Amino acid sequence: MECMGDRATLLETGRFERQHAGGAAEAIDHADAAPDTTGGWNAAAMDAAMDFAEAAADTVETEARHRSAADDGDTASMSVLGAMLLRRGDLDGAEPYLRAATAAGDRAAANNLGVLLHQRGYPDEAAGWWRVAAVAGSAAAAHALGRHHRERGDEPAAEYWLRQSAEQGHALGAYALADLMEHRGDSGAERWLRVAAEQGHREAAYRLARALERRSARKEPVDTLTGVAITGDAPPPDAAGDGDDTDDSVEQWYRQAAARGHRRAALHLGAILEKRGEVKEAGRWYLMAAKDGEPRAACALGFLLRDAGDEESAAVWWLRAAQDGDGNAANALGALHAARGEYQTAERWYRAATDAGDVNGAYNLGLLFAAQGRTAQAEQWYRRAAYAGHREAANALAILLLQAGDPHGAEPWFSKAAEAGSVDAAFNLGILYAGRDDDRTALSWYERAAAAGHTEAALQVGMARLRDGDEQEAERHLRCAASSGSAEAAFRLATVLDARQPPPEPHTLGQPQLPKTECEEWYERAAEQGHRRAQVRVGMLAAARGDVAEAARWYREAAEAGSRNGAFNLGLLLARDGNEREAALWWSRAARAGHGRAALRLALLAARRGELAEGRRWCARAVELGPAEVAERAARLSEALHQELTA
Repeated sequence: MECMGDRATLLETGRFERQHAGGAAEAIDHADAAPDTTGGWNAAAMDAAMDFAEAAADTVETEARHRSAADDGDTASMSVLGAMLLRRGDLDGAEPYLRAATAAGDRAAANNLGVLLHQRGYPDEAAGWWRVAAVAGSAAAAHALGRHHRERGDEPAAEYWLRQSAEQGHALGAYALADLMEHRGDSGAERWLRVAAEQGHREAAYRLARALERRSARKEPVDTLTGVAITGDAPPPDAAGDGDDTDDSVEQWYRQAAARGHRRAALHLGAILEKRGEVKEAGRWYLMAAKDGEPRAACALGFLLRDAGDEESAAVWWLRAAQDGDGNAANALGALHAARGEYQTAERWYRAATDAGDVNGAYNLGLLFAAQGRTAQAEQWYRRAAYAGHREAANALAILLLQAGDPHGAEPWFSKAAEAGSVDAAFNLGILYAGRDDDRTALSWYERAAAAGHTEAALQVGMARLRDGDEQEAERHLRCAASSGSAEAAFRLATVLDARQPPPEPHTLGQPQLPKTECEEWYERAAEQGHRRAQVRVGMLAAARGDVAEAARWYREAAEAGSRNGAFNLGLLLARDGNEREAALWWSRAARAGHGRAALRLALLAARRGELAEGRRWCARAVELGPAEVAERAARLSEALHQELTA
């Protein structure tokens, strides 16, 4: 049974699903002021919003020194001490020092006072102090104020203050501005992501890589001065290239984010490296992401281990990913157990994949039940997957209905699968219409499947074109099918080429052998795949070249596979070498399979031995089998033997 779950059958959904980077939905890894569920900022965001430009190391000695200076009225020490206490969580201790420093005009203290008030639950008062600090030139305060306005839905004010922060080189401000612009669909978001990423912001680096990757897929040009994608009919600038739009640039930003612990960046970096064949390094990044709790990375790591032959370790990582809700991993576990014949366990994991929202799980259940002969359940799961848009499930359901004698029920599912891009379904529709003698419609579906690379469909198109007399188109399709491994196509292509060649001249002893023609090479390719008629033809061509041993080898292969012509020709070679006993054995096999000439040869052989009754029996068989000239000769020989018997 061909179970879904491995790399090939999961090609439709990919090794892992790509998450679209856009808006606040991607805030899971944001270290800068991501709103928490209570409406406030989390601790990391508060820490990031604080201004420590003038703060010294948080030690007992330093704190004592600043406290002494602050108590003596030193503004800078008040600001630093307030920041130290705020960082430690001592809000009551920090507030008086921050207020005093703020009153004395310290902008860092004004910003940090805003942070403190926000933590106390006074966002509007906090915004007031952030405004004071931002107007005084604090980039951190401008960032915090911009976030404040965005939370309240005032996007114009948010953009103004975030831009002030970003233009001062504040990484968090640049990232927050990019996030706002991307949320609104503004084209300049990528520029600010780049600014933040260049300053080490890991989420900005990740989202910049995602943006570059999407743009690369769309093949959009980029303004190399601003980093903004050029859309519409505008030509690209005359700059010396767009090095930031290369695959290396995508990898560079993923690598930067991954090195800073971004698990999704590590996942995507692993995928890039795996695709490039750098499996060892890819596995290292997958492992890092998997250990950080990324189930898709654990699933991908499992595939790498499976491909390396370590199935047990692969199962461990698939189990971990599946338990975290990864449908691909559950499918992989199902396929693993199905291959071992552990169908109940396989069913459990396929159901888990389905419950996780992976439509492949339902399709796999259909395959599993079909392999066990549980047709009703297979149909149920095929239907479920097909209604969810799984094209191969729709094709499998149609095949099931066709086998059950319901071609009219099968046809719409074949059509749905074919329209969704299933090459097999398009080919099956060709078979369906051919069975109804609607050759024109059948050919159109065969051509559609052949254009998508379906080998058997290309063969059918080639044969149809031969019947229509279009030898050039026939040859083109037969070559496609033959090159893809179709033995029948290779044989038919060889016959087309063979018909164009002049009749071969008889081989004479001492004459050098001519090189093999193209048609003979195609005959040999088909013969090597077990095509009996091709094997006979290769034997005949070898015999014509005088290579009796090669001819006998191919005749024997064909004869042992059931070819009556191969058996007859092998008998001829053996008889020519004086081995009539073995020749008779092969002629007997050919005659019993319906070869009239073999029966006539056996009759002649029996007549020479004086076995007249046996000869007449084979004559009768030859008359029965034909063709006409054989039947005529056999009748005359039978009459002569009869006269001999009655003389």
